[in-house]
Amino acid sequence: MPLTPGAHRPTSTGPDGIGTWPAVGIVLALLAAANLVMHRWTGLPGLATAVVASVLLLGVLRAAGGTWEDAGLAPGTLARGARWALALIGLVAVVYLVGALLPATRTLFEDRRYADLSGGELLIRVLVLVPVGTVLLEEIAFRGVLYGLVRRVRGTVWATAVSSLLFGLWHVLPSLHLATAKPALTTVFGDSATGAALAVLSAVLFTAAAGVLFCELRRRSGSLLAPMGLHWAVNALGYVVGYLLR
Repeated sequence: MPLTPGAHRPTSTGPDGIGTWPAVGIVLALLAAANLVMHRWTGLPGLATAVVASVLLLGVLRAAGGTWEDAGLAPGTLARGARWALALIGLVAVVYLVGALLPATRTLFEDRRYADLSGGELLIRVLVLVPVGTVLLEEIAFRGVLYGLVRRVRGTVWATAVSSLLFGLWHVLPSLHLATAKPALTTVFGDSATGAALAVLSAVLFTAAAGVLFCELRRRSGSLLAPMGLHWAVNALGYVVGYLLR
């Protein structure tokens, strides 16, 4: 009998497969290694790591008996997911435009890391680094494979909680210098070690909350393309606005 989305499934796939929880453990090990590599090496090595890790993660899901539906990539859901993605990209664009134009919120979009960014580098970040190096891996990992694996045995609530918490922890390394990079955050947290720690904690909590939203978009649309669209828009358009406000 076909299994419905979110239904509980056995934790073992038999002698030719791996159980759900061992699969989750393998996924966590792969993500930990990828996080360290991508924090150490950016550019082409980081992109290659993201692509290879994404393929391996989908392989783990498959080995655990998962399907394209578990990953949010069932062919029948892609058109609906694309419509969601386009609508969300448009919404983020409007929010960013208004926020950048209003003096009261403009400083929230300023970032010292963009001071020496060229137009070509901006395009590479928006069209390559963000969609491949960030969105592809993070969505496949957290809203695709992890969400799909945990939902099989614990349901949607647990899948959302586990995926979102781990998504927040994934951002510890990228957030280490956040307090000094963004003027608005420096004003709040200062430039001390304590301020840096608070900024990292805030980033983890914020991204975990964002993970809940991404999971809900995945659930409602039935497709990984919806959170992918929002994720790309928030990151890529953030680069664009930060570049224009230098």
